[in-house]
Amino acid sequence: MQETRQSSVTLVLGGVRSGKSRYAQQLAEKSRRVVFVATAKATDDEMAAKIQLHRGDRPKEWLTVEEPLELPKVLAQHELDCEVIVVDCLTIFAANLIEAEGEDNEAIERRAEALCEALRAVQCSVVLVSNEVGSGVVPAYPLGRRYRDLLGEINQKVARIADDVVLMVAGLPLALKGHLEVTP
Repeated sequence: MQETRQSSVTLVLGGVRSGKSRYAQQLAEKSRRVVFVATAKATDDEMAAKIQLHRGDRPKEWLTVEEPLELPKVLAQHELDCEVIVVDCLTIFAANLIEAEGEDNEAIERRAEALCEALRAVQCSVVLVSNEVGSGVVPAYPLGRRYRDLLGEINQKVARIADDVVLMVAGLPLALKGHLEVTP
């Protein structure tokens, strides 16, 4: 296997249960020092159980940072402490933005742009996980459509910055941009 390139940004997209997180973890496992950034909050029993399951899947020596919103701050704080930072996931980050900022689209845009600026400047590799929402059903409610559109915009912004963009389908990685560093 190849070494992870210095200061690379990789976006791993896919549908629910497509293998996104597993692929991101496989990328990070090639490095000795890893920071894992979890954006989820345990808002109910189901989410708490899912968070526990994901915690159990990660190597114990990885530093886990639970941060739902301040991703640029976390990148800046930890970029020199590790070889790779895994952000799982932008899907929940987008929901957290809407929850935190409400109808203030300008504030949401500023936060999304701050993440992009941080990704451009970071001095370690970053792997970001996100759901691909462009192939799904159009949500029936305005908030659902707003969320889908926001996540789609964030995915596009990060994909433009990324060195590699991988689409996961049924556990198989497809290189959309760049190349695959891990194959099943």
